[in-house]
Amino acid sequence: MVVRAKARRGPQKDWRNRRTSWSVAAATCYAGYAGCRCFVAEMASRPLPQSPRMRGVADEGLRRRGEGREGTLDGDADVDARGAASSSSSGYRSCLRALSFLGVHRACGFLTARRRREIDRQAQQSSELAEATLESCPPPVLYNQRWVQLAFLALLALLSDLVCFSVAATPATWTKVFGQDPATLIDIFLFTNVFACFIEPFIIRNFGLRTPIVGAALLMAVGCWLRSGMPFQGDELPGYNTVVAGTMLVAVAQPFFQCTPPLLSATWFAPDERAMSTAVAINFNQVGIAAAFIAGGAMGGSEAGLKTYFVIITLLSTLVAAASLVFFQERPPTPPSASELEKLLAEKSSGALKTEVGGAKEASKPEDSFPKEAWRLITTPGFIPPLAAFVTSIAVTNVVGAFMDLKLQRAGFSDQMEVDMAGAGFEVAIVIGGIILGGLVDRNKEYKSVTLWCIAATLVGVLLLGMESLPRSAALAALLAIGSFAGPVQPINAELAVEVTYPCDENAIEAVQQLCGNLVSALLVPICQWAAELKIALPGSDGYLRGDTLLLLAILVVVGLYFSTFSAPLKRTEVDQANCITGDELDVLRPRAESK
Repeated sequence: MVVRAKARRGPQKDWRNRRTSWSVAAATCYAGYAGCRCFVAEMASRPLPQSPRMRGVADEGLRRRGEGREGTLDGDADVDARGAASSSSSGYRSCLRALSFLGVHRACGFLTARRRREIDRQAQQSSELAEATLESCPPPVLYNQRWVQLAFLALLALLSDLVCFSVAATPATWTKVFGQDPATLIDIFLFTNVFACFIEPFIIRNFGLRTPIVGAALLMAVGCWLRSGMPFQGDELPGYNTVVAGTMLVAVAQPFFQCTPPLLSATWFAPDERAMSTAVAINFNQVGIAAAFIAGGAMGGSEAGLKTYFVIITLLSTLVAAASLVFFQERPPTPPSASELEKLLAEKSSGALKTEVGGAKEASKPEDSFPKEAWRLITTPGFIPPLAAFVTSIAVTNVVGAFMDLKLQRAGFSDQMEVDMAGAGFEVAIVIGGIILGGLVDRNKEYKSVTLWCIAATLVGVLLLGMESLPRSAALAALLAIGSFAGPVQPINAELAVEVTYPCDENAIEAVQQLCGNLVSALLVPICQWAAELKIALPGSDGYLRGDTLLLLAILVVVGLYFSTFSAPLKRTEVDQANCITGDELDVLRPRAESK
């Protein structure tokens, strides 16, 4: 694709014009000076004009001097006349040469000024044409179906984490019914989820978006039916192994909801909506965690209540899966952006995508395995900083969520319902912060600065929450601040990773980020649990910080400093800004400079 850029007058060209103007001015001054010298010399060589009376007196004096000197005077007069004539003609020639030189340089100066005015006029016309072209470039065609797509993906993510943490708020009931630690069930879910992250990119790449999403929704519904025992059991829950099997089916389905948001955003949403839609889809699972703590705490106080709780989850998952089978679509009739259209054209031609904007690498081929594709992404310049920020966001929110009860109790929250409501507020703050800051990044494309501000605000929140004997209001404010600023780092840097690796597969990018985030979180939680036993006194005061808080602070500082070195170009945005889509066919992609 040919991308045209408006030529600008650089500083060297301006200096060349300035130097030419000074040369012409100097030559003009010299020509004027030479002309004045010639004029003075010519006037000095001419005889002074005399009146008739003066000529008569001169003639009478000559006659009185005698005839002897007549020849001498005549000879001298002839010599003076010849000298004057010679001097006069030489002066005229010098003056003509000087005046000619002056005229040539003045003509050159006039032509230079005229040429400069012509260049300025052409540059102004080009600028006006470019502005008119941008204004005449039609906006992309967007479809209301994109909100339906987003709603399905968000609801499926919510239900998957609702299943994962369904017994986290009722550990006593779960232990009484099954005699097992509920943390074991959560660990099984998370490990199965990590395994499914390796196979999810292959399935999405070969079967598209609709078939895997709908299939995962149906698989999750089947898992929920196994967990609740409907309709095979009466009022009792099924056996422990059956519940574990159903939980593992939901864990296998979850990566299809967690790793596809950037792909959904690129396929359905305009460039100024992508970060917001990704934030909704990625972070909406936090609403499921909040619902698990609120609904599970209210309904899971007994085995009958736990059965009712599981049945409600099963009905909801079945309803959403059936609706997705009918209403969830593969892609819109026309792409929402020039960058997405380029990828479609590359897929249509079955070749590597090449573009002059940003020197993008070749698109991944369908036969590439996920490890090879992950390695290609990791070695792409600019991919590691957003990956580090994404992993840090997941790790911080998971660690804070794991130790939230203990920290809130130290701040004076004694009622468990208050703790659950504060935890729900933390999860909801993640979603709201992602929507607000994601919309901000959609408008200004300042991924780096927004991420750095979020990391700095998270640092302050972690420091405040880690202080002992903190007032209740301050502890709650610090918790909500962590959710509002740490949560949005995930969708923002998911989109940033897509920007710097364009035209690579968006789903594979998110799969790598989710996989790394979950693995780091799984390692960091037990380390922080051990470090929480350490107490470090603050200098100059009686307070102290625990080891887990210091560890999170160190991670945030190191990642923030490393992320500040990010300088990779936004390749996808460059393609979107350099081109526009006209017409309704896929093969209509023209540079903005040619579209009117």
